[in-house]
Amino acid sequence: MAPGRLQRLGILWALYFVQGLPFGFQATALPVYLRAHGASLAEIGLATLLALPWMLKLFWSPLVDRYGSHRFGRRRSWIVPLQVALAATCVVAALVPPAHELGLLLALVLLMNVLAATMDIAVDGLAVDVLERQELGHGNTAQVVGYKMGMLTGGGLLVWASGRIGWQGLFLSMAGLVGLGVAVTLVWRELHPPPAGQPDESPTRPRLGEILTLLRRQTTSPTALWLLLFVATYKLGETMADTMFKPFLHDAGFSVEQIGLYIGTLGMLFSIGGSFAGGWLATRLRPLTAVGIAAALRAVPVAGEWWLSLVEPTRDRVLAVTSLEHFFGGALTTALFAYMMSRVDRRIGATHYTLLASVEVWGKLPASAVSGVITGATSYAFVFGLATVLSLVYLLLLVPLRAAERAERPHGPWRTP
Repeated sequence: MAPGRLQRLGILWALYFVQGLPFGFQATALPVYLRAHGASLAEIGLATLLALPWMLKLFWSPLVDRYGSHRFGRRRSWIVPLQVALAATCVVAALVPPAHELGLLLALVLLMNVLAATMDIAVDGLAVDVLERQELGHGNTAQVVGYKMGMLTGGGLLVWASGRIGWQGLFLSMAGLVGLGVAVTLVWRELHPPPAGQPDESPTRPRLGEILTLLRRQTTSPTALWLLLFVATYKLGETMADTMFKPFLHDAGFSVEQIGLYIGTLGMLFSIGGSFAGGWLATRLRPLTAVGIAAALRAVPVAGEWWLSLVEPTRDRVLAVTSLEHFFGGALTTALFAYMMSRVDRRIGATHYTLLASVEVWGKLPASAVSGVITGATSYAFVFGLATVLSLVYLLLLVPLRAAERAERPHGPWRTP
């Protein structure tokens, strides 16, 4: 792999790693800390709303596309200040005693999510700017793996180490890791390929009105509508099954420690391995073809969860199904992100990709929300069977989407006209 490509992939990995740190803490560690300090289950559930900036970031993404210094770096002029602010917020959080200032701590976690989500807009735009079409598989592997490892660090390793380094040490360590990200970003020089027909190294940025016009065009064409439906439904079945799989294991007699080991640790490792496999597929094949293969393979372990609900779920069976589910789920995520990036209009790269990423997040919510209701009214077997059917029906969307793509101009929106 060429040194320039390694440098691009390395900076993307580092930036996504930084973004994963606060979200990993909020998603994994914060519920434990809240419960330890007397929070009710209802309050812990409401604390998930702290992740709302990740779902609402589309509304301020046009600002990231519109503004930025080309001298310092169009994306870097957003990323560096946001990293500095994130590190400072972590330092402040280290000084807050959760037992006495829980409200302030939650406000700081919300601020961390605002900063990280805004940074994500800029980093996604940077990835669209610097990656060539043949690098999308590798680039999105760096994206997904970097983010997952950031989550593992912020929600796993640092929490584990907090038994020795304490609450302050946890957040100060997080601040130090973000600080390293600042140093790496400052050393790296951001270069922008000029749009076609513009040899100037400082490409013209569209105004806010033009950004919204371009975005409307990219969401109203037949191909765009199929794409949005495709992105919104790609994990309906998997999400429905995953939400109920942990309660299923608990009801089947597995301990909390076993579930944490099988899903939280081994599952994440297999998911990271699957992300590499999905990136490899997207590099060797057309991104949509890679998505189709990964989606078909992903349906197998979802059906395996259905099978487990019909037989005795022994440890070996659970480990086999869980490992496959996380591996193929990770492969599908990376392949889909590479495909999403291949469909982005590079003139509005940050905004367009943020739209697709937001649809991907919101699309998984309905299945997660209704899974418990359906299970309560029927059974685990019914829900896992329904999830399997949804995973297979999803493959039918490949047909109209591929047909719509063929009717497009040869290069699609990745090439700026």
